[in-house]
Amino acid sequence: MSQSMIDRRGVMLVLSSPSGAGKSTICRHLLDSDRNLQLSVSATTREKRPSEIDGVHYQFTSERQFHAMRERGDLLEWAEVHSNFYGTPRDPVEEALSMGRDVLFDIDWQGTLQMKKVARKDIVSIFILPPSMEELRNRLVRRAEDAEEVIQRRLENSKVEINHWDEYDYVIVNDDLERAFKAVSSILEAERHKRERVVGARGFVEAMLS
Repeated sequence: MSQSMIDRRGVMLVLSSPSGAGKSTICRHLLDSDRNLQLSVSATTREKRPSEIDGVHYQFTSERQFHAMRERGDLLEWAEVHSNFYGTPRDPVEEALSMGRDVLFDIDWQGTLQMKKVARKDIVSIFILPPSMEELRNRLVRRAEDAEEVIQRRLENSKVEINHWDEYDYVIVNDDLERAFKAVSSILEAERHKRERVVGARGFVEAMLS
């Protein structure tokens, strides 16, 4: 039996960053390159951008529906960001982890802290920093999806978000996208082999030695 055949509990890989730091691009590269990784699709009350698909990038919902999910306990975490609500549905995540699949979370620091309270052993958290505030603004402008006042608000909020970098397990400065992507991939691969996640290792070793 190879190590890939030993039962393993999945990893909850959390990536956070200020808007424009490259987190979404890194997430796309991870999902394209790793067949055992799936995206946790967050529910949100934010308006859908032209480039987004409902049910793929987010589950777009009304505030009334979102608050009902929260009250039922259907969310692992939730947060209000840029005057909109975001949350992570609980059941799909637990089902994936129990099957040995890894789940990628594109959430902010508030959601990360909430999830650590309920699933600390499953979580691996990474904060993506921009190389500078000037470059962060340039990236938001080049994205050309937000009005100027929205960009200014995101830049102000980014200062609050960046101040939470030291609450994460790992920190990566995204001054080179390929290098940042390789760093995240290496962290995920190492965390998959944590002893406490390889739940089938004891049986494997006992069978090998018998």
